[in-house]
Amino acid sequence: MESVPEQPIVNETVNATAANGTAKIPATPEGMVIAYGSLFLMAIIPIFIGSYRSVTYHKEQKDSGEKPETMSNKDAAMFPIIASCALFGIYVIFKIFSKDYINMLLASYFFLLGVLALSHIACPVISNLLPATFPNENYHLLFTQGKKEKKEEVVNYEFDRKDLASLAVCGLVGIWYLWKKHWIANNLFGLAFSVNGVELLSLNRMSTGFILLGGLFVYDIFWVFATDVMVTVAKSFEAPIKLIFPQDLLENGLAAKNFAMLGLGDIVIPGIFIALLLRFDLSLKRKNPVYFYTGFVAYCLGLGITIFIMHFFKHAQPALLYLVPCCLGLPTLVAAILGDINAMFSYEDHAEAPAKEGDKAEVKKDK
Repeated sequence: MESVPEQPIVNETVNATAANGTAKIPATPEGMVIAYGSLFLMAIIPIFIGSYRSVTYHKEQKDSGEKPETMSNKDAAMFPIIASCALFGIYVIFKIFSKDYINMLLASYFFLLGVLALSHIACPVISNLLPATFPNENYHLLFTQGKKEKKEEVVNYEFDRKDLASLAVCGLVGIWYLWKKHWIANNLFGLAFSVNGVELLSLNRMSTGFILLGGLFVYDIFWVFATDVMVTVAKSFEAPIKLIFPQDLLENGLAAKNFAMLGLGDIVIPGIFIALLLRFDLSLKRKNPVYFYTGFVAYCLGLGITIFIMHFFKHAQPALLYLVPCCLGLPTLVAAILGDINAMFSYEDHAEAPAKEGDKAEVKKDK
């Protein structure tokens, strides 16, 4: 009677034990409530803060006479196509090259961006915490290229020692992120990116917002439901481009590993449209910002539906599938009821000044 080799059986047993040891602990109902509730709050707070910061930012631009870079209707229509190419390109790179090396490069890149973004948000707070005796001093960084009449400014930045102190504090957060990749450090950078995105990215017209959100509505559905590309990239991409919160926080504390996540695009893209609604409200000079509140409530409703369906079906959901109809539909319905449809779609943040009669005559003369 021949002896049966035992090695394969031993290997299978060891592999099964290792798999069970590294498997995620199923989330408890309490843990899921905490995780989803935290993601919900972390999504709506940057939109609220960023929207009001965008008002100040646009006012400063108008006062300085600076013409901001805004997205045109053509740019908005092309954006989902460009985003699709970038997403698929990242997916292919992760399939070909080592994930560790790619994430090492990404971590360095987002370290720099994250420190700058967080410093931009934290600087006023840190400046107020510094004592009155702090030896402040102003600096002006100026880089130019070319000579004499061909000289052009490349960098023109004014800052002081309080800005440098803020940069140093935020740099410590960045080092923490590089060293530990801790979820709290990730979220600090993610929240900073979200607030800056809503504040600084600009939609000039409502029609541009409708085109952009409509295109990304299709983009999100396709890449989540039709392929595994979006989910694979989201799980492989170790960078603060998503907010995460542990569902096993109660069991494992700050060392928890079982995360629920929300992409920053699901915050920033609807957020810049809601910020535009706030600026439209202020242009109407009414007592209450009706359209901002409507857009904000619509976002909360859409995000709540996303979380509910994600929990019910236990499958990743394209958040824009639910956010876009809410964020576009509800403000439009309110505008139709209040008779503001024409005013809404004719509003521009930075309308071009009409040409003067003298300018017209000069143009005709040149022709």
